[in-house]
Order: sequence, then C-alpha cells, then structure tokens
Amino acid sequence: MPPIAKADANPPTYTHEDWDAVDSPELTDEELAQLRPAHEVLPPEVYAALPSRGGRPKSERPKQLVSLRLDPDVVETFKATGPGWQTRMNAVLAEAARKLRTDRAW
Repeated sequence: MPPIAKADANPPTYTHEDWDAVDSPELTDEELAQLRPAHEVLPPEVYAALPSRGGRPKSERPKQLVSLRLDPDVVETFKATGPGWQTRMNAVLAEAARKLRTDRAW
C-alpha cells in the first residue's frame, strides 16, 4: 500500500457562497443512524494516519480529580482572584505539601 499523504497545512477556505452552491441533499435520519465512527470502518493504517484532533499532549503525571469540602471563606478568597483560581489553589497546596515533606512539623 502506498504511503498516505499528510493533510495540507493550509486547507482551502470556503465562503458561504461556496456552501450555497453545493447541490447535495441533507442526510436523512435513517442515513445518519447508519453512520459509524472512522475507527470502525477505516483500515488501521489509514485511521492512524489521520491528523490528531488536537488538544494537549497527555501528561506523564496527570492531575487527579478529588472531591473535598472546604470552608466557604477559603473558596471565596481564591475565587475572588479571578480565572485560574483552581490553579492558584493547587500551587498553594503544592507548596504546603513540599513544606510538609521537608519540615514534617505542622
């Protein structure tokens, strides 16, 4: 099988007029129900060659989702600092954890 070409880095742009000129009917509910994800219908090598959907790279140490109860004034104080308050709260907790590991005196 020949190698699969990479997608063009600068794909063409389409105007509303271009889309209006398309003469193809919309899919029916039955046709939509028959559609399958690409990974189910494409050969593995073709699917693997598709461009990534983007997003961040996977972290080697992903953060863990936890649920905890905090005093309202603590949450309000951090929220009052604006967007990114959770990241700032994490930084404060990380510093406290470092201190706890080194000092062992709380």
